[in-house]
Parts: sequence; C-alpha cells; structure tokens
Amino acid sequence: MTVDSIIALGSNLGESQDTLARAIAALAGNVKITVEATSPIAVTEPVGGPEGQPDYLNQVIRVSTDMSPFALLRFCQGIEEDFHRVRTIRWGPRTLDIDIVTFGNLFMDEPELSLPHPRAAERAFVLAPWARMDPDALLDGQPVVDLAARAEDRNGIRGYLGETITPGQST
Repeated sequence: MTVDSIIALGSNLGESQDTLARAIAALAGNVKITVEATSPIAVTEPVGGPEGQPDYLNQVIRVSTDMSPFALLRFCQGIEEDFHRVRTIRWGPRTLDIDIVTFGNLFMDEPELSLPHPRAAERAFVLAPWARMDPDALLDGQPVVDLAARAEDRNGIRGYLGETITPGQST
C-alpha cells in the first residue's frame, strides 16, 4: 500500500540550490519512493538558532511511498549524512535538513518521529512553499494557505527563486 507524504527540505550552507535538487533526486532514486510534486524554492530568513546565519532555501515535495514512516525517516537521514549534515547546534546552519511533515493521515508521537511534524503548522518556511505546490492542501484539517498566512515567520519569506518579489508584495 502506498502512502502520500509531505517532506520539507532546507539548506543554508554550501551550494544550497544544487543540494536541494540532488537531495530530491536521491529520494526519487529509491525504487520505493515516487516524487509526485515539488514546490518552488523559497528564500527565507533563519528561524531560531544562532544570529548571523545565511538565508535558507526551503522546498516542499509530495512523495508516494510504500516504506514505513521509520524506514522513510532513516532513508532521509542517510541523505542528510551524504550531504555532511552535522547536528551540533539546534536550528543552526546546515548543509541539508530533511523533515517528514506528514505521512498519510498518520498521527504519532514517538521519540524518533512525531507526525504530523510538531512545528509544521507554525512555520511559513514550510507552509508557504507547500501552499504554492498545492493550494488546496490541508494540515490536520486546516488549509495550509491559511496556516501560512498566520505563521509568525511569514514576513521572513524573501521570495522564490525565479520570481521577482516587490516590496510590500504578499508571498
């Protein structure tokens, strides 16, 4: 049985745009994962963590998979390791971050994995690109586009690669 899953990717160290593209290709390279849709890449201010970090590039994808949520998590963590992800500072700069946001309609709270992602409903850097990918998407029964409009970090979205954002324009 295949399940649709929303995955968020972010990077603010190295060649971030290339890193996101290569990470998505690595996900698609697994025979148990099909990439169904990709969002535009959002350029965002860092949320939390140390001051002075570079902007992030954030992207959201929808995949279908017949992997278990834990197998998908381990696979995503392996991709992070391939891109030299180091976990030393919480919300610190990183070459690649891959988070499972949703896994079908599964709700779980385990030490290794909580679904839906516990902070996804508050993070415009996840919600805004997701809403651009799928304007009708729901997270826990709420429209993702509405959650993005209410997120505290909504003004930290600086634009989308390939799109011109003028001052005062809503993303």
